[in-house]
Amino acid sequence: MMTGTSYEISRTGILLVDPYNDFLSEGGKTWPRLKEVAESVGLLDHLRAVVTAARDAGIRVFIVPHRRWEPGDYDDWEHPNHTQRGIQERHTFAKGTWGGEFHPDFVPQDNDIVIKEHWAQSGFANTDLDLLLRQHGISHVVLIGLIANTCLESTGRYAMELGYHVTLVRDATAAFSAEMLRAAHELNGPTYAHAIVTTDDLLTAIHSAR
Repeated sequence: MMTGTSYEISRTGILLVDPYNDFLSEGGKTWPRLKEVAESVGLLDHLRAVVTAARDAGIRVFIVPHRRWEPGDYDDWEHPNHTQRGIQERHTFAKGTWGGEFHPDFVPQDNDIVIKEHWAQSGFANTDLDLLLRQHGISHVVLIGLIANTCLESTGRYAMELGYHVTLVRDATAAFSAEMLRAAHELNGPTYAHAIVTTDDLLTAIHSAR
C-alpha cells in the first residue's frame, strides 16, 4: 500500500521505538503478549535488517525510548492512562534492570541519536525528538519497533501533524493481536502515513538511494 516512495539519505531518519528487552527478548515482561504476532511477521529479523541497512547507507537511526519506570512514577498523577497504570503495576522497563535495557541487537551505536524518554505513547510529546530531527535536516521518518497501534501510531500521527513524511513498515512492528496489527496498518495507518511498506520494499528503496 502506498509504495514507490524514494528516500534521500541525508533527509531520512529511522525511528526505532522502544527496543527494550521487556518488549523484544525471551523473559521480557511484555514479550509473551507480543510473541505470537512478532514471530508471525518476523519482527526481530526485520528490525535487524532495517537498522543494518540504514546504518550501512548512512541513514541516521534515532532511538525513541519509553520512560524507564522508577519508584514513584504515576503514583500521584491526576490522569494516568491504562497503559501507565499497567507499567506502574508491572514495573515494565524498570530503570536499572535487564528489562529496561535495550535489546542487545539494538544498542545505540556511535552515530545513533537517543531521544529523551516519552512518558505516554508519542515519541514527540515532551521530548526533544522534533528538535533533533530538524537540526539534522530530516524530512522523512520511517517508524519501526513497538507497539504498532500505540506508540508507533501516536508518534506517526504527531510526525504528520508537524509536517514530516511518514513511512510505516508493516512487518517491522507488532501488536498484542493480529487484529490490532491489522487496524494499525489497514484502518488507521492510511489516515496519516504517506507510505506503508514491507521491509523488503524499504530495503529496495534504501539501496536505490545509495
